[in-house]
Amino acid sequence: MRAVIPYKKENAKSRLSPVLSREEREQFVEFMLKDVIWCLKEAGVKDIDILTTSKYDALYELGVNFVLDERDLNDSVNNYLKKTDQPVLIIMADVPLTRPKHIKEIISSEEDVVIVPGKGGGTNILFIRKPAGFHVCYYGMSFRNHCTIVKDMKQSLKIYDSFLLSTDIDEPQDIVEIILHGHGFSLKYALDKFELESGKARVKLVNHHEYKSNKGL
Repeated sequence: MRAVIPYKKENAKSRLSPVLSREEREQFVEFMLKDVIWCLKEAGVKDIDILTTSKYDALYELGVNFVLDERDLNDSVNNYLKKTDQPVLIIMADVPLTRPKHIKEIISSEEDVVIVPGKGGGTNILFIRKPAGFHVCYYGMSFRNHCTIVKDMKQSLKIYDSFLLSTDIDEPQDIVEIILHGHGFSLKYALDKFELESGKARVKLVNHHEYKSNKGL
């Protein structure tokens, strides 16, 4: 089997711009990607492809392959699926809370397709045992889209429901979950940048400077 990770670094994660600069966001997505790659390797996945528009020297040491494609997410992934007859695990680069045990459970499933829903109706991971004829439809309510595709193809489906895997990092508040539940490069980066501040409701993310100012330090 193969794992493929769609990845964009340039000006990534614009919704994090209230708390991170462009350079910081680009560093952050690289660290999240490294955590995903580490998780796959620890789970025994040897063939890992990075589906991207550019090669990144910093990733060569991780032993991954680059598949260059300048088209949008759907077109590039669907073109990738057409060229393989192996089971494929599609995992997003912004799910750094993933653990090796999750990957092992997903790829050992007997169903034809395993879908890991993301928050807000997205799809964070897809495991496709028989990619021939399968196509992805990301954006919008992609979780429903993929469930419909599996049903129309008359394939068996498993929905792998997990808080950790559903947590893709898009908004500033999502970084709270990395600090609470994360590991590896992304956790270290988040801890270097932010503190958590308790309130009457949810835990709040604040940068170090703001946190020290609030505490009178």
